[in-house]
Amino acid sequence: MKDIKIAVIGLGYVGLPLARLFATKYDVVGFDINKKRIDELLQGNDSTLEVDTKTLQSVLKKDSDNDIGLFCSSNIEDIKDCNYYVITVPTPIDKNNRPDLTPLYKSSETVAQILKKGDIVIYESTVYPGVTEDECVPVLEKVSGLKFNEDFYAGYSPERINPGDKLHTVDKILKVTAGSTLEIGKKVDDLYASVITAGTHLAPTIKVAEAAKVIENSQRDINIAFVNELAKIFNLMNIDTHSVLEAAGTKWNFLPFKPGLVGGHCIGVDPYYLAQKAQEVGYHPEIILAGRRVNDSMGQYVASEVIKLMVQNDIRIKGAKILALGVTFKENCPDVRNTKAVDVINQLKSYGTEVTIYDPWASPEEVKHEYDLQTVKQLPEGTFDAVVLTVAHSEFLEDNLESLLNENGVLYDVKGILKRHNVNGRL
Repeated sequence: MKDIKIAVIGLGYVGLPLARLFATKYDVVGFDINKKRIDELLQGNDSTLEVDTKTLQSVLKKDSDNDIGLFCSSNIEDIKDCNYYVITVPTPIDKNNRPDLTPLYKSSETVAQILKKGDIVIYESTVYPGVTEDECVPVLEKVSGLKFNEDFYAGYSPERINPGDKLHTVDKILKVTAGSTLEIGKKVDDLYASVITAGTHLAPTIKVAEAAKVIENSQRDINIAFVNELAKIFNLMNIDTHSVLEAAGTKWNFLPFKPGLVGGHCIGVDPYYLAQKAQEVGYHPEIILAGRRVNDSMGQYVASEVIKLMVQNDIRIKGAKILALGVTFKENCPDVRNTKAVDVINQLKSYGTEVTIYDPWASPEEVKHEYDLQTVKQLPEGTFDAVVLTVAHSEFLEDNLESLLNENGVLYDVKGILKRHNVNGRL
């Protein structure tokens, strides 16, 4: 194990925490094509807020040597003498909800340029079963000229990072591992087991590990879709959904899911990867896609409920001023990838309202670039015809939200965390 040198390819929400963890025991090079990101990390700063400055600086190295620690670089020359390559790039979907494997292809091409005999390439990206061996390995073989399972090997260990969660950090979440041969599987498992205190689970094949990962979030997506549908039904019956779930939750085996917006880079994306592969092999996945349709409709539903309440309060809709509290995909986290708060905001704007977006966590530049929306990081002055709590940032819970409302103003709680008697409506 002392001869191991690890390259982590992609230093985002997944790659950086993993690289930092490996760097407590190994010589690690963190590689990213974004030079701005590398410069930021070399200063000990992580804009994703997944690794705090003190923890990051404790492992950082200024030079690429053979000592334990983390060296960050955008130069491919700095990773050519590594023997483990861990690829942690994102796996998004396109505008038609089809898997986009471009980041995986590009990162595989990069690694293949410096791949050597005996090297092991481990993928952490969430994919459908078969991507590692049927899509990525051929790229490695073609570019490197080496033969799979003779000259180089592959592994898979799906990420289980939960952005913004400071309790369930990477070392405290059990890790699934797999290798392209039994021997390589053991090596990959030993590598992760040396730093993951929660333990590891060695799957029999890479495809099993890939399948296990993609159903984790598909299962959550379907369960949330069920309670989102319940919320729509109970709202028509004038029954408070959260009160129903609280009562049902007294049964020992009732699953504690809550209604809400399903965004982010996992739950709102992974089911499409499984659905795509299912259709390729000749099966139409009805439950998976039905869950996606329900959850993708929730932004429009929330907006229509807010407008309905405003009409009932005799508020003129066109030109009405609305404050949206939060634009990130989850609370206490700066991640705006695939956030469904944007769906609520755009739907509200489609009614002719003027929406102000306040989010102390989100980067205004990133939101503008990704969604062409203006956001502010300070609570705006004045009052509004409606306030919509879309994200449960801790800062919002400390504010007196009722004081932000005009007379007859509407307070809508998407997250169901405010006191029921203080709000006009909630999921």
